[in-house]
Amino acid sequence: MIDKHYIKSGIIFLLVFFQVNLLIYFSYGQQQSRIKYVQPFSGTSASTTMASQHIEDKTERLANTIPAVAPPFAMTQWTPQTQLTETKCLAPYYYSNKKIYGFRATHWISGSCTQDYGSFTITPISGQLRTSWNEVADNYSHDNEVASPDYYSITLPKHQLKTEITATLRCGMIRITALKSDSVYILISPNSDQNKGFIKVDQKKGEISGYNPVHRIYQGWGQPAGFSGYFFIQIKKAFTISGTYTERTHSNQPSISDKKDIGVFAGFKLQKGEELIIRSGTSFTSIAAAKANLEKEFNSNNFDAVRTNTKADWEKSLAQIKINDGNEKKKKIFYTALYHAQQHPRLFNDVDGSYPRFAGNYQNEKISRGNYYDDFSMWDIYRAQLPLVELLQPQLANSFVNSLIIKGSQGGWLPIFPCWNSYTAAMIGDHSTAFIASAYQKGIRDYDIKEAYRLMRQNAFEMPDSADYLNGKGRRGINSYLKYGYIPMEDSIPNAFHKKEQVSRTLEYAYDDYALSIIAKDLGKQNDYNTLSKRALNYKNIFDQEVGMVRGKYSNGTWYKPYLADHREPYITEGTPRQYTFYVPHDMPGLMTLMGGKKNLENELDSIFLKKEYWHGNEPGHQIPFLYNYTSNPWKTQKQVTKILNEEYDEGAGGLSGNDDAGQMSAWYVFASLGFYPVDPVSGIYQITNPTFNQTTISFNTGKKLDVKTVRLSKNAIYLSKVILNGKILHNNEITHQQLISGGLLTFYLQEKPPLSKK
Repeated sequence: MIDKHYIKSGIIFLLVFFQVNLLIYFSYGQQQSRIKYVQPFSGTSASTTMASQHIEDKTERLANTIPAVAPPFAMTQWTPQTQLTETKCLAPYYYSNKKIYGFRATHWISGSCTQDYGSFTITPISGQLRTSWNEVADNYSHDNEVASPDYYSITLPKHQLKTEITATLRCGMIRITALKSDSVYILISPNSDQNKGFIKVDQKKGEISGYNPVHRIYQGWGQPAGFSGYFFIQIKKAFTISGTYTERTHSNQPSISDKKDIGVFAGFKLQKGEELIIRSGTSFTSIAAAKANLEKEFNSNNFDAVRTNTKADWEKSLAQIKINDGNEKKKKIFYTALYHAQQHPRLFNDVDGSYPRFAGNYQNEKISRGNYYDDFSMWDIYRAQLPLVELLQPQLANSFVNSLIIKGSQGGWLPIFPCWNSYTAAMIGDHSTAFIASAYQKGIRDYDIKEAYRLMRQNAFEMPDSADYLNGKGRRGINSYLKYGYIPMEDSIPNAFHKKEQVSRTLEYAYDDYALSIIAKDLGKQNDYNTLSKRALNYKNIFDQEVGMVRGKYSNGTWYKPYLADHREPYITEGTPRQYTFYVPHDMPGLMTLMGGKKNLENELDSIFLKKEYWHGNEPGHQIPFLYNYTSNPWKTQKQVTKILNEEYDEGAGGLSGNDDAGQMSAWYVFASLGFYPVDPVSGIYQITNPTFNQTTISFNTGKKLDVKTVRLSKNAIYLSKVILNGKILHNNEITHQQLISGGLLTFYLQEKPPLSKK
């Protein structure tokens, strides 16, 4: 006779079994689409986060992202345009602006305070032909906007036109639907602030083409950059009228050039519900290349097919990190961050491999394998955004390294901060070297390391001649640095956008010297290794033991006065002496000794948070919360990182601290929420913290996977009790790059109260 108790238990077991599997099934099903979590409007409005509210520089309160439509790392992004001009620090789109001026094919560096370049704008209007921006602008409502990485749409109320956008790597497609029967005009304008450029319309063929010349900023400001943004546009429907315009006048001439606010128009008669398809190819080498890019990437695909393909590209990319967690808000923040971290560097070559020669004069080159990239916001992205690419897409990181080597070989010097395919000498440091060393150390090596080393060594040991230096080549202040072991206050670094900032430069050059020493040692260059290893300790030369922090120093060894630890000082870059004191990522034991030991390091870290001097909205402090891992109380890293994740990232247009700086702010979130961060990217060691999510799976290009599991003893548990990787406890709150990419199971055990101090 069967016991009723066992029958009842069996039924309960089966019910629980099916419930659990149903939950897994539905959870898995919901996770299949990750693109739905991306919020492209995040960062398009003034930041509402905690740190942004006490920053003096209002431009730093803007994350300056845009609702970009394009695959990851594309040549051209497509965005609604609510802001005219390519002016520095003005993004094409701001959520708070009331008017929309059209749709821009943009080369804006996401989250930056630089400038757009080589862009053009497509503006649909209805009714009578008008060509001035004030007349064509339309009030719009966010209620009518839909934004996704693969798609954007808006209904223009005044013109009664629904506009939809999708894109490929180099091309964009716009679908215009008439909501009433009317005359419809398409206006196309190169967005040159220099009153330059060319555009023509061929009514018979239904084609429009042109270019917008690119100009440099920073070193060489205003000079031609040696290439243009080219475009080729096809409209299949026959034009009823066409012509050109400039400012408020228009004519039936087929082309126009080098005047203010130039453009062309094409007119149509559309019935209610009728569609108009605009196909645009872009290039940095020629109009013919823009046409070839269009024909190759669009082929015979219609709008919906292009959108489907681009959506699939994003789903594949986002799915490299699969989150299994019920917190929908944080999944939105995470996947939005991952989206923002995959905008740049920018693809620069055509489908046939052609690209403009770096720092050239309208010469074109052709890359034989891989792709050529530009727009490296290097001072920002070497910290976390590029290491994220190294972790998830090492082949792409390899192309980035190879692109930097190509630039150095073509231009004569390894660029410090290459943007708009030119030397800029923007910001400080020599972090192309740091990035190359970081990739090299992680086994990413399919490039000419001998040429890379020659270029990096040249930057580290030589001063360019005056013409090259003025053009932005070489390290700023290198002669002073080599002579004194630091850059003294007397050297004001006059030939740079960021002048002075001597202490910050010294600290960052010391890190770059360390980075280069690693490669020198591997290549058997012992003398260079010995020299660079000593120079990596140059940070000690500007550490004042009396105040316990870094400080401006004169060539005779005396210190700059007064000492104001928490003020913007001329010898510090975008921060304060207190904040920059902690920038010694390659030698924390050495810094700790200078500070007087572990306890003093911890006290100084406590101080920066107690005084509310930690500023998450800018890069110099991004490693600071993780430095408690070097003290006896690493739980404070977990406390501060949790606080930052909760307070400095949110939903909505203002949910991102500014500037996002080509995805660096966003990459910080990705790493920190996963539970590890590359304080010193070159070392290949990540500092551990507590993960945000219950379960995450990271897929690597090798086919291996790492499951990251969080076991909480209570809902509010945020402090690590232990971390186990594939059955072995990790010590020292560290994990290596090799351990991560080898895959397996990484389990974090969290408790509600901090553990006892470690001696």
